[in-house]
Order: sequence, then C-alpha cells, then structure tokens
Amino acid sequence: MSDPSAASLVSTPRIEAPTESGSPTNPESAQKQQQPRGLLGDAWLDLRRKPLFWISASFIVLFVVMAAFPSLFTSGDAVNGELSHSLVKPSSDAWFGYDQQGRDVFARTIYGARASIVVALLSTIGTLLIGGAMGMIAGYRGGWVDALLSRIADIFFGLPFVLGSIVILTTFNGSGTDNSEWTIMALVIMSLTVLSWPVVMRLMRSSVLATKEADYIVAARALGAGTGRIIFKHLLPNCLAPLLVYGTIMVGSFIGAEATLSFLGIGLKTPVVSWGIMISEAQNLIRVSPYLLFFPAAFLVAAVLSFVMLGETVREALDPKLR
Repeated sequence: MSDPSAASLVSTPRIEAPTESGSPTNPESAQKQQQPRGLLGDAWLDLRRKPLFWISASFIVLFVVMAAFPSLFTSGDAVNGELSHSLVKPSSDAWFGYDQQGRDVFARTIYGARASIVVALLSTIGTLLIGGAMGMIAGYRGGWVDALLSRIADIFFGLPFVLGSIVILTTFNGSGTDNSEWTIMALVIMSLTVLSWPVVMRLMRSSVLATKEADYIVAARALGAGTGRIIFKHLLPNCLAPLLVYGTIMVGSFIGAEATLSFLGIGLKTPVVSWGIMISEAQNLIRVSPYLLFFPAAFLVAAVLSFVMLGETVREALDPKLR
C-alpha cells in the first residue's frame, strides 16, 4: 500500500503549454526575440549575410595591417637598392622584381600602402569633422548662418579638384620652404580636405534639416534641453548614417586622389614610398619592364575598390528601401 505522503514528495515533470510554433513558452527568450533592434543592429544583421562585405572588409584589414606593420610582410629595403639588380625581372628571390635603381619592388609596394592609406584616412577624418560641423551649424541654426555657409560651400564647389590641388600644393610647397616628408604629406592632406568638405557639409545639412523638426527633438526642446544636448544627444546620432557611408567611399577616393597628385609630381615625392610615386617612376619603362607598373597599380585598384565596395554594402544595409 503506497504512502500518500511519499507520493507527494515525488516531483512530477512540468509540462509547458506549447506556443503556436510548437516550442514551450520561455519568457526570457521571448523577451529577447521581441526586443526591437535599432538601425545599426538591423544594418549589421544584413551585412553579415553579404559575401561582398566580408571580402571587402578582409582586404581593408589586410591593407591596414600592411600599412601599420610592413615588416610583417617583407624584410627588404624599400628605399635603398643595388644597381647590379637594375630591372631584374620577378623571380623567387624578388617576387615583383627590381626597379631601375635596383630596389625591391615587392618591398616598395608593401611600404607604399602606408603613405597612401595614412593620407586617405587623415584626409577623410578632417573632411568629416570640418564638413560635418559646418553642416550641423548651417542646418540647425538656419537663417543667415545657413545662407552664408552655403554660399561659402558653393565657392569651393566651383573649384576644379585637380586644378585647386595644383594651386595649393605649388603655392605652399615652393622652393624656399621645408620639403620634408611630413610637410609634404600634411600639404596633401590639407588640399584634399579643403576641396572636399563642401560635399560632407551638404550631406549633414540635409540630414539635420530632415531631423530637427522630428517629434522627439521638439519634445526635448520643450522639456528645456539645451542646444548642446539636442545636437550631441539627438541630432548627431541620427544624422551619422549618410556620413558613415560617404566617409567609407571617400577613403577609397582619396587613395586614388593621392596617387593622382603623386603621379603628376605635385603630391608626395621621393624618398617617400607610395603607389602613386611608383606608378609615376614606371611610366617611362612600361615597354621594357611592365611589372614595375602592374604591381603597384594592382594594389592601388584593389585598395580603392575595397573601400568603395564596403561603402556600397553599408549604404544598402542602412537604407531600408534597398534591402
């Protein structure tokens, strides 16, 4: 005869009511599943599914590591060479061969990533800071401030990029000035930033104009929030998406722009090693040694395409209409 008190001590399994999908109800997991994601969360979820994002991001990481730690990829000398190796073709000893002065082309190509990427990144940061600040002020203040800043931007819009760069670099980099490596690099960064900030200013201004009359901005202003809090707490986070996309594409554009200026002889100069300088030095030897032009040009194209493709994928992820 069974003891009812002993039977009461036996634990019976707890059966949960199945949900519509057939799985038992779990409040914690349901809360996590129902928790809404923000714009960046949805964008990241969409980006993870795109192979183009991972390919372009992998190339960008490779180029950044190459620029930061070139000694990990080569032990060759990118500046000094031996004339006995002049125009020696690619081999197992020198994968990319030697240039006219007997310098290792592979080492120069690896070290050339540093100047090109540093100039592009610093120019992009400067352009985003200046253009973003001007666009924020113009869009938020409006009135005569907006009109004045917009007319200043129109003046810079009218300057041809190559011609403006030539004027700036030849004016500040004349004979009698300090022509050190960092000075020339700073001048190139300044020219790229000065001629590119109006585009960022227009993007930020249009985003601020579309956002500043939103209900949460009006409510924050009614609750007594100051200008600084409204700008940095509410406006800026909601206006960064277009700048993030354009900034990524702009890095690739600036890599190409730096190479163009160096090729024309008004940008970086020897002994600085950059892809544009290598292409400029190889143009007269393209029939004799085409590899001198091919390898730096291939790295240049790969770097530019990587940043442009990353920017396009980010733009598609942040734009709900393109998903």
